[in-house]
Amino acid sequence: MTDTLTSAPVAPLLDRLFAEADEAAVGLRAMAAALPSGELARLMRSRTDYLEFYTRLKDQPLPVSRATGTLLYMLARHARARVVVEFGTSFGLSTLHLAAALRDNGGGRLVTCEFEPSKVVRARANLAAGGLADLVEIREGDALQTLRADLPESIDLVLLDGAKALYPEILALLESRLRPGALVVADNADDSPDYLARVRSPGGGWLSTPFGDDVEVSMRLG
Repeated sequence: MTDTLTSAPVAPLLDRLFAEADEAAVGLRAMAAALPSGELARLMRSRTDYLEFYTRLKDQPLPVSRATGTLLYMLARHARARVVVEFGTSFGLSTLHLAAALRDNGGGRLVTCEFEPSKVVRARANLAAGGLADLVEIREGDALQTLRADLPESIDLVLLDGAKALYPEILALLESRLRPGALVVADNADDSPDYLARVRSPGGGWLSTPFGDDVEVSMRLG
């Protein structure tokens, strides 16, 4: 079986990017510690201040964990995903995992979005370095606009890893195009209680469970 994730050029690239993210996280923790009590939680859940907040984090990779990245690859492979949508590209670490799965599935299309222009540049460079750029379309701008039109007819897997307060609205944009059995992985899902209420609601059309510390994996029923 082909394994793009654990071979060159993707594997050493991910090792380097995760190491850089670990170093950058020191500054992120210092910034968070300097905020007034409760301010970080408010910003994470704000529906109005998210653009300003994430602009302040433009130099932070904000990646999924290594374990979550591996999970994404495994889920996409097992589902034989050919079409993936990602909310929140950042530097492209999760994008690399998903695109690697598409490559090993025989090809496909990954639509991802990022509003910070400098992050788009870095993500494109990382995807090119990993030899996966041909599988990925990066849409620059606010996802509430960029994911509103020209979406694939049928979506196999979604990753939510952008502004947490927008998870319910992003899901609403995509939900009608999710095939039965489609998977949605939401990182830092605890910071989006409205989203969790939606996917965990009995009879709501979802089967959902937490994974690890702060990831929600949901399957579209029907």
